[in-house]
Amino acid sequence: MSALADQLVDAEVDAKMRQIPTAVNEYGYDSWGLHPGTARYGYSLFARLYRHYWRVQTYGIERVPPGRVLLIGNHSGQLPIDGAMVAVAMLLEANPPRLCRAMVERWFTTMPLIGQFIQRSGAIVGDPLNCERLLQKGEAILVFPEGARGSGKVWKDRYKLVRFGLGFMRLALATNTPIVPFGVIGGEEQAPSFADFKPLAKLLGMPYFPITPTFPWLGVLGMIPFPTKYRIYFGEPLVFRGDPDGRDEAIQRKVDRVKLEIRRLIDRGLEEREGVFF
Repeated sequence: MSALADQLVDAEVDAKMRQIPTAVNEYGYDSWGLHPGTARYGYSLFARLYRHYWRVQTYGIERVPPGRVLLIGNHSGQLPIDGAMVAVAMLLEANPPRLCRAMVERWFTTMPLIGQFIQRSGAIVGDPLNCERLLQKGEAILVFPEGARGSGKVWKDRYKLVRFGLGFMRLALATNTPIVPFGVIGGEEQAPSFADFKPLAKLLGMPYFPITPTFPWLGVLGMIPFPTKYRIYFGEPLVFRGDPDGRDEAIQRKVDRVKLEIRRLIDRGLEEREGVFF
């Protein structure tokens, strides 16, 4: 790397990533598109934001077990900052450090520049086969079962959990993978949306088009999220048994248990925090 590139890489991120073995091909990529060199830049950027902009605090991250695990939590904030903060927490604060693989919506990977960057930094399209293979290799997979329904919530629905997809539970049952629930506090306030302009979202091929106090009024600058105080609460691992191809009703009961644990973590976080920005 050049001297300038060296300065862009955060020393702690670099040290932590060197502890994580990654099998790559002759071009520096793994089988799912991760490029450790690119990931170092991405994690370095978000590590600085993690420490100084959102000033993230984590609780219970030691509960994340070694080996394969599904991290399941609430989604919010219009932009996937919450996922980035959980991923940075797993790299910097988990012991040993983990390179979390986040499942993302397929549409997000089609965005110019951004889509390629997040894939090279470790994100994967939410395809069950991809995730199953990664879990078999002992990876940590980050999933937001609310999907865009969660990240695109409007202000009146903040911290309410909407419908969870069932796919993560079928995956956990098929691979005998523990689930660690987590609750994120601070994301809802980073970009409060008061309306979703659905016709324009459909025209642009987006899942939602938020109207916030700053967007679209300030253009691209209006997309900069507020420096809210992030708190991430990790719960105890949950292990489920059953038929991964079972009826939706049976799978739903298990999903509801995970959802209840996330609800409890959110409620704890909201009760404990003293303010949105501190």
